This record gives sequence, C-alpha cells and structure tokens, in this order.
Amino acid sequence: MAAMTTVPSYTPSIWVRMCHALPRLDLTMQMRDNIFVPDSWEYQQTLLVLSSLSAIALVISLLVVLSFLIHYCCCHRGDRSEGSEEEEEDEDGSTGHGYSGKKGRGICCVTWVAVAAVTLCCVAIGIGFYGNSEANDGMYQLTSSLLTANYTLASIDLLISDTIAGLQLSVSGPLTSMEELFTGSKPFLVSTRNCRRLSENVMNLLSSISLARFSVDAGLGNDSSVSGASITPLTPVPPSVAPTVVPTSGLMPNPFSPGWAANTLMVNEDYRWLSYVLLLLLDLIVCLFILLGLAKQARWLLILMTVLAWLALFLSWGSLGLETATVVALSDFCSDPNAFVLNSTNFNTGTSSDVLDYYLTCNRRMNSPFQQLLTQSQRALSNIHTHLSSLDRNALTQFPKAEKSLREVQQILNSTEGNFHQLVALLNCRGLNKDYIDSLKGLCYDGMEGLLYLSLYSFLSALAFTAILCSLPGAWRSFPRTPNVSSNGNPGYESLPLTDRQSPPPSYSPSMLTGYGGSQSHPNPAHSRNLYSR
Repeated sequence: MAAMTTVPSYTPSIWVRMCHALPRLDLTMQMRDNIFVPDSWEYQQTLLVLSSLSAIALVISLLVVLSFLIHYCCCHRGDRSEGSEEEEEDEDGSTGHGYSGKKGRGICCVTWVAVAAVTLCCVAIGIGFYGNSEANDGMYQLTSSLLTANYTLASIDLLISDTIAGLQLSVSGPLTSMEELFTGSKPFLVSTRNCRRLSENVMNLLSSISLARFSVDAGLGNDSSVSGASITPLTPVPPSVAPTVVPTSGLMPNPFSPGWAANTLMVNEDYRWLSYVLLLLLDLIVCLFILLGLAKQARWLLILMTVLAWLALFLSWGSLGLETATVVALSDFCSDPNAFVLNSTNFNTGTSSDVLDYYLTCNRRMNSPFQQLLTQSQRALSNIHTHLSSLDRNALTQFPKAEKSLREVQQILNSTEGNFHQLVALLNCRGLNKDYIDSLKGLCYDGMEGLLYLSLYSFLSALAFTAILCSLPGAWRSFPRTPNVSSNGNPGYESLPLTDRQSPPPSYSPSMLTGYGGSQSHPNPAHSRNLYSR
C-alpha cells in the first residue's frame, strides 16, 4: 500500500501570536480590533500610533543628549575656573597619558563609556546584517512561490486556450468537410453533427473555468479572450523567465495577479535591502572612526563623527517606527491569512469563494469546484471518440474521400485529450496550495524573524548612538593640546611660562672637554692643599 502524501499546512509562529496580541489604540486612544484590514482608516490609525512611539523615544533621546551637553558646557566651565589649582596638582602628578588624578579618572571614565557604546553599536550592526539577510530570504521564498503559482495559472490558461483552439479548428475545418461529404448518408451525417455539437459543448464547459484567465491577463498582459476565433495557442515558459508586467498605474490589478505581486515585491525588496545595507555601513563607518579618533585623540575626527552620529540616531529611531508598524501589520495578516484572502475584493472578484477556499485549504473532504465541469467534458470527449471510431469503421468504405478529414479530427482529438489530462492535474489543489503555503512560510516565518531582528538592531543602535553623543563631547574636550614643534622635530618651549621652563644642559666645545679631561687625569697636589687649607 502506497504511503499517503500529506498536505502541507501553515501554523502561525509564536512571534506572530505575541505581536498579534499587542493592544491597539487609535488617535483618540480607544481600543481597536487587531484584524488585518489595511484599507480601513481605523486600522491605519493604530499603525500610526505604534509608529509614533519611536518618535517619542527620539524626543527622549534628544532631551538626554541635550542635558549632557548642558552639563559639559556649563557645569564643567565653572568647575574649571574654581578648581584650577587642583587640576595643576593632578597634571603634575599625572603620567604622560594624563589618566591619573581626579581629572584623569574622569577622562578615562568618559572614554570607556564611549568605547562601550561603540561596542554595543557594533553588536547591533551584526544583528542588523543577520536580520536583513533573513528578511531577504523570506521575500525571495515568497516571490519564488508566487512566480511558481503564476506559472501554474498560466499553464492552466494556455491549456484551455490550446484545447478550445484545437476544437474550433476541427469544427471549422475537417468536420465541416465531412458534413458536406456525408450529405447523402443520414446516419453518417448525424454522427458528424453529434461530433460538432459535443465539441462546442466542451468549448463552452472549458470557457467557464475562470480560475487562471483573470490572473494571467493581468499578470502577463494578455488581452486575448478564451472564447472566439482570436485565440492563439501558446507554450508556457518556466517561472524564472515568465514575464510579469507591472501595470502603469502602479495600483493592484483587480482581481489579484501573482505575477504582478511577485514583480512588485522583488523591486521593493531590492530597494529595501539596499537601503538597510547602506544604513548598516553608515553605522559601521561611524563606529570604526570613533574608535580611531579615540585612539589617536583626533578632535576633528570625533567632531565629524559626532555629526554623522546625529544622522544615524534619527535614522535608527525612524527605521524602528517603520519596522514596528510593519511587524504588527504582518502579524495581523499571518495570524489568519485565509480570512483576509477570502474577504478581500482584490482576490475574490471574478472567482467564487468556493474556488478560493478549495485552493487555500486543500481539504481532502472537499470536492473540486471544477469536478462537474471536468466530468462532463471527459464524457463529451469520450462520446466524440466513439462517433469517430464508428465513422472510421463504417463510413470510409463508402466515402474514401472523408479519410483525410477524419484523420485530422482524430489527431486533434488525441491532442485535446492529452491537454485535458494535464489540465485535470493542474486544477488539483495540491500544487497551488503548496505554493500558497510556501509563500506564507517565507513571509511569516523568515520575513517576520528578519523584521524582528531589524527592530532589535534599530533599538540597540539608537541607544548606542545616544550614549555616544553623550560621551563624545567630554572625550574630545579632555584631549591634551598638541605642543609646538620646532623645525628639527623637538618640542619647543615658547608656549610654556617662564617658571615651568627648564634650563638646558651646558654645552662644551671639544677643546674644553679635552682640557677638562686632562686636568682630571693629572691632578695638581698643590692646588688640592690650597683648597683644604682654606
């Protein structure tokens, strides 16, 4: 007994359920439902309120930085004028780096706070790169699944078009010729007309299958109708090269097209991924050059990085607001995606709710909504084959000229039956439901996880840049000034007061050194006695 294949299923993750359970407030501070209705103004208000939390956090960060700047600019100025003697004592007892004494300990504390903040920023950047990669992987899986579904829908539509076009060709060509040949034989003429009637019946039944036609017309830009003589048989292309034309209006086509959605998402994802990479590189450059400025005690470099840190602070809080709104909206969608698809007019226009429910759930106990149409079409094709077999056995002996037309009809019927079997397999819910589940997993698993990591990155980087902006002014103000350098590379003493200058060592000429050495090597005893006698 063959093992039964299991239908893939989707279950919301714990992160989706946690974010979906967050309370929602509108602009009037009233509680709202967490049902995903993106077109509703009330739902958009809840997202605006959640995004505004990052703006409040930005204001708090600015107030904290401003308070530290006031502390450094005002309080330290008074301390410097009152405690000049203590600073001089600290400087006299300090080492070459100036990190001993009260002032040195303050400098060391400020510097290490800046280093710790930069380290936190680097950790946040690593988290951001990982989250950006996860979100990109999720969007890639989503777009790939949508392209595969679009390829399946295009194949269904093209199989229907090929089948109807072949039946039209048989009705207008060989069957008409056979009717003219069988005019004198009523039984053969009735069989031929039955073949025509059954072929027209199959065309009408297949024309009523409207699952793929709307999506392919919107996604592939195909304006041809399935019914009528303007149908041209086409061959579907692989999903990797399937054309997906974005409407010039930029609005979602009605009804929904997987090809349009995949193309739009790919373009937007490219811009999103590149924007985050640039933001992460900006934060990384700022952090690395801050460390370099602290190591080299380059005041101009730290001032420049402070300006860029202000920019990074605003971008971090701004991105956190967008990520918060996106995470909440995505959790609302992922908690019950089937309900949104069934209730959205962009999906169910032109397609009944039974058809959507069949492909979204793919329940074994649910019959295909196209089962009756396919059964009637199969019976009609079998009856056509029976009539053609009867004409092949009985009519060709009396009407040998009808053999060519009969063989053409049989060839078209064989091709039609082959297309029909492929159509039955593609209309089964397993293929499209698997693409639907894969797209949900890519969006709600990897995409959600990536957005959460990006939110953590934005929050940590905002905290890090707040601490950096608070500590850097104290760091560069405590750097020692660069001493004057003479032309030969030795430090000069022009800028030092007279009391702090040291007298240079005595200089001797070679002759003096020789005389002094000779006198020391041959001491004069008389001179020594004179010195001790005094």
